[in-house]
Amino acid sequence: MLSKLPPIVDPRAMISSGTVDDAGVYRLSDDTALVVTLDFFTPIVDDARDYGRIAAANSLSDVYAMGGTPLVALNIVCFPDGELPLSVMTEMLLGSDEKVTEAGALVLGGHSVSDRELKFGLAVVGTVNPNRIVSNANARVGNVLALTKPVGVGVLATALKEGELSPEGSAVITELMATLNRAASEAMLEAGATAATDVTGFGLVGHASELADASGVTLEIAVLDVPLVEGALSAIEKGLAPGGLFSNQHYYSSFVESRTRADGRTVELMYDPQTSGGLLVALPEGSVSAFDRALSARGEESRVIGRVVERGDRAVVLT
Repeated sequence: MLSKLPPIVDPRAMISSGTVDDAGVYRLSDDTALVVTLDFFTPIVDDARDYGRIAAANSLSDVYAMGGTPLVALNIVCFPDGELPLSVMTEMLLGSDEKVTEAGALVLGGHSVSDRELKFGLAVVGTVNPNRIVSNANARVGNVLALTKPVGVGVLATALKEGELSPEGSAVITELMATLNRAASEAMLEAGATAATDVTGFGLVGHASELADASGVTLEIAVLDVPLVEGALSAIEKGLAPGGLFSNQHYYSSFVESRTRADGRTVELMYDPQTSGGLLVALPEGSVSAFDRALSARGEESRVIGRVVERGDRAVVLT
């Protein structure tokens, strides 16, 4: 479908859909560019305010993945008017405002339409220095790959929908999804990251494939080094997998070579669609310690999960 659209040739458009990056970038001047993005989705948790918090964190993440700073946001609401009380929308908007405020940005308004299915998200505009954009197209051979959030949110959200997740487990994934990638973004800029992407609906393998293709390299990912949300493996062993996982696996498996001895269920989690996942960051090997220190100073941590190698037959190799 996208191949039918005319290419963007305006030199002010520094990044558009050509590299399947996380956000578009539009140059305003030699030292300032706009980062623009939008995202929205159906509810993933039961609490309306938490849904708003997660939707905002997820939308803001695209700006952070580019190394940008969010400035303003607009809410996007599809609401089943007459089926849900308007207090649900109020709570969603309050949750959104909480997270956007935490990011140091402003919600200036939004737009709503009546729809049979509830959907919510945001359009976000930020700024970035044109010389410090962290695109997904600049990973270099020899880089180390770090991941800033564990994977497995998709299967646990499915477990929640099926009534198979404890209140404690629900609280864990809610806070994980509502955590901003602000600290990770600031840390990767301090450490001199060469490339990054946030891990969301296409799963770790899907977004890694996009980064590899955009950069003309192959990513080797050590499956057993990838952090998993507690309970994710047992959930998928019970068959509590979202449909998006199998869609991702069906599409992206042709981009993957598997050399891993990890069991099949663990490998499946590499395709698990994430909501408001962490950043996958490509760093010079000598910068990993600086990245860890910068993250630790902000109360967060990451895990080294692989490396960047010369382009081979596949975009991703699971080791």
